[in-house]
Amino acid sequence: MAECEVCGNDYEMAFEVRAAGATHVFDSFECAAQKMAPVCENCGCRILGHGLQADGHFFCCAHCARVKGQSQLVDHA
Repeated sequence: MAECEVCGNDYEMAFEVRAAGATHVFDSFECAAQKMAPVCENCGCRILGHGLQADGHFFCCAHCARVKGQSQLVDHA
């Protein structure tokens, strides 16, 4: 079994996620999202889908990007 690095649960069905040269162990997608998903710089929500990025800043949608001065970003349809 492996221990989740977020909640500490020792779970037989834990899984690994490899990203940016590091390996992470989680017991659920919820814990993986808490650890790895970027956070919108305007509203603070976790970005689980297709967010937007500009100059190293992450946003959940074009509205939040505009609020923070990134008027060139648009939502994808």
